[in-house]
This record gives sequence, C-alpha cells and structure tokens, in this order.
Amino acid sequence: MNTITIEELEQLKDGEGQIVDIRPQDQYERGTFPGAISLPMEVFKERYICLRKDQPVYLLCHTGERSLDYALFLEEQGYGNVVNITGGYRAYLRLTLSRYMQSEEEERKAKTAEIERSIIKRYRKTIWRPFTKALNDYQLIQEGDRVAVCISGGKDSMLLAKLIQELQRHGKIHFEAVFLVMNPGYNADNWNIIQDNAKLLGIPLTVFNSEIFDTVAGIEKNPCYLCARMRRGYLYSHAKELGCNKIALGHHFDDVIETILMGMLYSGKVETMMPKLHSQNFEGMELIRPLYLVKEDAIKAWRDSNGLHFIQCACRFTENCVSCGGGRGSKRDEMKELVAQFRKTSDVIETNIFNSVRNINLRTVIGYHKDDEAYNFLDDYDARGNHKREAQEE
Repeated sequence: MNTITIEELEQLKDGEGQIVDIRPQDQYERGTFPGAISLPMEVFKERYICLRKDQPVYLLCHTGERSLDYALFLEEQGYGNVVNITGGYRAYLRLTLSRYMQSEEEERKAKTAEIERSIIKRYRKTIWRPFTKALNDYQLIQEGDRVAVCISGGKDSMLLAKLIQELQRHGKIHFEAVFLVMNPGYNADNWNIIQDNAKLLGIPLTVFNSEIFDTVAGIEKNPCYLCARMRRGYLYSHAKELGCNKIALGHHFDDVIETILMGMLYSGKVETMMPKLHSQNFEGMELIRPLYLVKEDAIKAWRDSNGLHFIQCACRFTENCVSCGGGRGSKRDEMKELVAQFRKTSDVIETNIFNSVRNINLRTVIGYHKDDEAYNFLDDYDARGNHKREAQEE
C-alpha cells in the first residue's frame, strides 16, 4: 500500500485519481479536501464498486488511521493502486489554518472583525439574545467579576470566548476575563489547531499544561469520568491562582435537555445541568454556563457560515472513534438522536423538556428530596384531605 501527504496530494492534477472521503456524511458536508467524493465508512463495503480500478484511489479519514483498514480492503478486492492519505483531513485542516495565519495581517484582522460582526448582526436573534438573556435571568456575570473562560478548542468554547469579548466591549457590566486553556496532553495537530483558531479569532490565550491524559491512560473503568473530574479540578485551581472568582464553560441548551432526558431514562430521576453552581472544593469559586439558552444548531450555523473549523474531540484515546465515526456512541449521543427525532415531530418539544424542570408542581409528584430532606406525597396526604374537607364545610 502506498501513502501520500496532503502537500503531495495538492500537486495532483485533475483526473489523476479518485479522492475518497470515508468520514460520516455530515462531516464531509462541513468540509473536505477539494474534489473529494463521499463514501462513508458505514456504507463503504457495500458501495465501493462505484470506484474505478483503472485509476488510483486516495482514501481520506480524519486522522489517516481508520482509512488504512479500508485501503487494505480495496486491495483485497483487486484494486491495484490504493493510496492512504497520511494525517487525514486533520492534516489538511492544520495546513489550511497555518497558511491562513501566514497571510497578511490586515486580511486576518478583517476576517476576525467579520466573525465578530456576525455574532451581533446575523446571529443576534439566535445567539446574542439567548446569551444575554441567560446572563440576566440567572445573574451569571456581575460587576467586578474576574471570569476564567475555559477553552477546550471546540466550537462551543470558542464561541463562548468571542461572546465574552463582545460583552466586555458592548455590555454595561464591567468585569475581567481570562481565556484559559489547559493542555492535558493533546497531540501536536490538535494543539496547533487550537492555537491557530485562537489567533484567527483574536482570543489571547492563557495556557497551562497538565498530564491528565497520561494519568488516565491505564484506567479501564470510566476513564472519561475521571478525566473530566480531573480537568475540572485543574481549571478551578488554576483559575483561582489567577485571581478569578468564576469559571465559564461552553455547555449549551442542547446539553441541558439531553441531561434531563438521561436523568429520566437512565437514572430514574428528574434533574438537569444548572446554569451556575458554587464550587464544593474551591471556596469562593463559582461555575457558570453563559450558553445555557443557546441552541447547538445556532452555534453550528455560526461556525459554518464563517468557514471555521474546530477540533471535535481532543482526547487522544477516543478521537479516532469519535471523529471518524467508528465505535459505539455514548448515552449522550443517544439523547442527541432522540432530540433530533422530537424536532421532526414538533418544534415545541425541546422547549417543553427544558420547561419541565423549571415549572415543577410539587403537589403532582410522588416524592422529592432537597439536600438531606426527603418527602413522599403520603407524608401529608390524609392531613391535606382533612384540611380540604374542613375548608369546604366552612
């Protein structure tokens, strides 16, 4: 089997081969190598016969690893010239970003300004207003706060950083912001993409390193849970060292309703992701979620209309299955699919799911608990019935 780099692939002339993107269809539609056709992994072995055997076949996945298996498959089917694209689409993305960052400073500034304008104008209704409504309704940022905006490198945290910047420029509340990035052991490609996107968006990063990925590498049971807990702790600790009293995370409206559904379907309880929380381990620190009312579709639309490309999953242990579409989905992925089905049925279901946890009638639930206090409707059932009869008699 032969291999080719992205730079070498760019030198090919039209008609010199077939470039085949095997990533999921939605990822292909968001961006691919110029001239590539889509043949997703889930249908590849059923439809590969559409590929010509008299021309080279260049296979593209996200990292250049999953495509190796499909290159071997094609060779077994008699394809004599199959070429794997080293580094995959991620390498192309990194190359594209690096070239853009090398362009004229004025051009880059103009692009940054265009992205910022889109938040206030084109996406004023779907992003800016829900963002400011959450800030006001839940009192997330107050005068004199120093907020650590935690950036993972994905679309949500990058948009959050831009919204916080716009709030500082145009809002009435005076506060400070630190754009905090922890490198828990990202691979070089993902780390470069994060930094290049920050430059493009005009976000000044404050960076610190940890070895969390190495720490959880040998954990077999719930490594993702441990990793998330450790990352949250590191962020709290470093933010406090920087004089911050709040950390801001990029969870959005869809995360909220997915959490409600997961609690009901898998844990048998009604609860949700709160808009803000006091830290139990770091005194004086608070977690806030300013994207609480912003829907994920709006974030994707903002990203795509501005031609932005962010990392999807920075974890070096799961990125191949998550980014390339292999492996089994998580419970949250199941909830995303369920919500997508609800949206096809009605445009109010997702809003009603959200409203279900802020409009609870405690007289119509069997039981509830608040901290150490537990209540069952039988506790005062007879007493309430007697009281009602007495009131009617009077």
